[in-house]
Amino acid sequence: MVCVLLGAGLWAAAQTVTVTGTVTDPAGETLPGVSIRIEGTATGTITDMDGAYTVNVPGAQSVLQFNYVGYVPKNVTVGNQRVIDVVMEDDVAQLEEVVVVGYGVVKKSDVTGAMVRIGENELKSMPVQNPLQAMQGKMAGVDITSNDRPGEVGKIRIRGERSMNATNDPLYVVDGIPLQGLGIENLNPNDIESVDVLKDASATAIYGSRGANGVVMVTTKRGQSGRMSLNYSGSYSVDNLVDRMEMMNSAEWLEYSRRAKSWGKEYVLSKEQDLAWFGGDPYAWSNVEKGWAGGSWDGSQAPSYDWTSHGMQTGITQEHGLSASGGTDRIQAYVSFGYLNQQGTQPGQGYERYTGKATVDLQATDWFKVGGSINVTFGDQDYGYDFRKSVTGADNLYGALKGMLPYAVPYTPEGEYIRNPGADVNIINPIREVALLENQRQNLRALGNFYGELNVGKIYGQLDGLKYRIQFGPDFRYGRTGMMDDTESINGDGHNVAQYNTEIKRSWTLDNLVYYDKMFGKHSIGATLLQSASAYHFEEAKMRSYVSSFKELWYNTGSASNIQSYGSDMTETQLASYMARLSYGFDQRYLLTVSGRWDGASQLAEGHKWDFFPSAALAWRLDQEAFMQDIDWIDQLKPRLGFGTTGNSAISAYATMGAVSSNFYHFGSTTVVGMIGSDPSAATPVTMANNQLGWEKTTQYNLGIDFSLFKGRISGMIDLYTSTTSDLLMKQRIPSLTGYTTTWANVGAVKNKGIDITLNTVNVQAHDFVWQSSITFMADRNEITELANGADEDLTDGDNIRIVGQSLGVHYDYVYDGVWKTGEATEAAKYGRLPGELKIKDLSGPDGIPDGVIDANYDKQVVGYKRPNWSGGFQNTFTYKNFELSCFLFGRFGFDIATGAESLSGRFAMRKLDYWVAGSNEDAKYYAPGVNGESGDTYRSSMNYQDGSFIKIKNISLGYYFPSRMLGKTKISNLKLYVQCINPGLLYSKIDYLDPDLYIDSNMTGTSYNRSFVFGLNIGF
Repeated sequence: MVCVLLGAGLWAAAQTVTVTGTVTDPAGETLPGVSIRIEGTATGTITDMDGAYTVNVPGAQSVLQFNYVGYVPKNVTVGNQRVIDVVMEDDVAQLEEVVVVGYGVVKKSDVTGAMVRIGENELKSMPVQNPLQAMQGKMAGVDITSNDRPGEVGKIRIRGERSMNATNDPLYVVDGIPLQGLGIENLNPNDIESVDVLKDASATAIYGSRGANGVVMVTTKRGQSGRMSLNYSGSYSVDNLVDRMEMMNSAEWLEYSRRAKSWGKEYVLSKEQDLAWFGGDPYAWSNVEKGWAGGSWDGSQAPSYDWTSHGMQTGITQEHGLSASGGTDRIQAYVSFGYLNQQGTQPGQGYERYTGKATVDLQATDWFKVGGSINVTFGDQDYGYDFRKSVTGADNLYGALKGMLPYAVPYTPEGEYIRNPGADVNIINPIREVALLENQRQNLRALGNFYGELNVGKIYGQLDGLKYRIQFGPDFRYGRTGMMDDTESINGDGHNVAQYNTEIKRSWTLDNLVYYDKMFGKHSIGATLLQSASAYHFEEAKMRSYVSSFKELWYNTGSASNIQSYGSDMTETQLASYMARLSYGFDQRYLLTVSGRWDGASQLAEGHKWDFFPSAALAWRLDQEAFMQDIDWIDQLKPRLGFGTTGNSAISAYATMGAVSSNFYHFGSTTVVGMIGSDPSAATPVTMANNQLGWEKTTQYNLGIDFSLFKGRISGMIDLYTSTTSDLLMKQRIPSLTGYTTTWANVGAVKNKGIDITLNTVNVQAHDFVWQSSITFMADRNEITELANGADEDLTDGDNIRIVGQSLGVHYDYVYDGVWKTGEATEAAKYGRLPGELKIKDLSGPDGIPDGVIDANYDKQVVGYKRPNWSGGFQNTFTYKNFELSCFLFGRFGFDIATGAESLSGRFAMRKLDYWVAGSNEDAKYYAPGVNGESGDTYRSSMNYQDGSFIKIKNISLGYYFPSRMLGKTKISNLKLYVQCINPGLLYSKIDYLDPDLYIDSNMTGTSYNRSFVFGLNIGF
């Protein structure tokens, strides 16, 4: 045995070969830190400071793999060589990457406008249900909020907000076809190859009126020439609800309620008084009574019922995707199927989605190409419980359960349901609601893209570079909402209530495009001409009816012959466009792009439907200049300057036409309905027609620079921009003598300015270990510079206060200054206040100085801002051998959330907070419970603005890539296993009782968020 082992050792030593060498760049400079690995193994080394290396290889058949950031990977077979010197070639592929711009593609190095991209790897870095989730925090200048309800998405804003009344949503373009009235939330992220966002007007003006708020361009996967590939991806997630709001328990709530009920009176703690206040529900009172069991009050003995446990569950999400791709030089095809099943973390919530995509591209002849794709999605959403009897109330089961009194119970000891726990008529027990309702929302969407492309240059050689393309993009969506509330449910309230709503959205776009691209020596010329027509149609029908049985759902709305409401609606818009774009480059250094687009929108007034939107951009590839060639640490340096004008016509389709309103006429005992032009005394008078209404316009200037340094170790872009939006589409108040009170008009102006930064770094490139980082940063400021009728402010709409010199989206209110203390009773009395009530700053009076009176006309000011001053993301990826660990942080700063103005009535459930108690807690943040009864303190709205700044860990991921040697002859080309934690938690937050990431505009949408643990598999054949 010893001889055998010794012989084997001598044989292995005989086979081992020592290889040495030096690695240099094309200029002959040595390269330290180059990774050298023996193919199929984890064995390797790195070059030293002089670019030299030594490595032992098993034999002549071994292959050495040389890798270094910024250079093309190189493989060398050892053979009989003992000294292998390698010259690495610059990797210009990143600079020559093709990116999507409006109606075409260009090399990344030739881009003149401000844009940002994420590719397939970034989209797949964490399992997401829609593309917006993958984009959040990873694209500078693009702000996206979250929504944790299954089947729902957040909102996206590109470089802030500009319009006061029209939409601020971007335009979505999928495979070159602009979408109308719909977004990309239904697309399967696994089918997306890349997302390019056009940010500045020099880039977005190519889309004219629809590019005012930025353009999100999605390129989906298509077939590739070569052998057939089959790919599967699957993930399994375990989701749990995390609540940041801690509610008062029974002892805390009872003390708080006693204080409220005793406000203005002597506080007396007695069982008799508690019985009078809390004894209306004998089952709830039994828990209070336990606190008095020893003869004196002991709050620790009063049980608290765990209401919210009935509104939480472990959510299970599974997602599967299967795709196949392949083709020849003549035909390429791609097909995919996706399935998502997402069970919510609240009972009754869930979402199921099926997606299918098929594309075919056929090179019929050398001069004609034709192809098409169709993407079909079917979604089935269980929306779950939401309170619909009024505009107030919880919009989900968990929130409703948090509103239950902690000492009350949902059932009697015999198991009978208690409708009003605690005996309060306005506190209704929601514990059965999931079983007493159906809230189902289904939608079917089919998105197509069909084209034919004629290469004229292939037919007539003298017209080389000339192409004609026709493309047609239909988009169809059918949505159906069915809601059923049982007679015993909260929303039913004594009736079986069925609601059935259907809607159809269909649109199409037809583009005729002519391209001409030609090189003349050092000159490159590109021209694009467009003629486009598009139409959008929306129709809906609604019915609400009492039905005989819950089991009928919404399928027999006439069974009880008691229809409560019904109606239907239809809207149509059309857009016609012409566009010309010219690009010119000299010596691959000086780049110019100019464009002009003419748009005509049907919803604007006659004579004002058409307008012209120009743009121009310059770029200088400074790194190509002769005087830069000796600076070897600069790979790319490209300053850019651009300007452009875009438009916005996104108001309701018939807003310029006016309308009529109904009026009742009495003839004796007969009443008939007639129509009149307007009734200014109505609650919502119709708007007067404006036959001069035209486009809202935004003109933007952008100065930017793209850079890549140290062979790609540091790269990124910086953009500074400023824009002015004029002729804002706003409702203008007019004298009611006209019979109307408002009309749509082009009045008002807004200015924006900001900065976007993207920075990518390779921090460490060592043997078997790489550390890469990516940072995005955006800051945006806007300012109202003009309002209707020359006014300095418009304070009539509480949710949309507008003040010249202030930004869009401000909070305007009294200024909170603490709570009056007992020792300040005399000073408080001057303002008609008492100790324990809120103290408000006396800012001014009629003469411009504080006057000792709190007056809404003089003592309100801007107290907060709805949009963040800046936001950013920070991604770190660590690779060691075949392991990959990544962590992504996201944050927003400098915005305020409208929350915290509690009424402290002592009637309803309350979160834990610091309230005023005479003599023992007079430095409290909140006023004394019971002040001003049910309404709360007169000035409690001043407490309604909390700093929403936060930093959140969005994702931590650990993955393992199986090396090819381990896959052997399985015909598996790649295999990755991974585990992730999504939303591990907040690292920093100024507000401790809600998740500020779920804050959307002025709506506080959740005190809780979902934390997920994901197990996934990606495999390719």
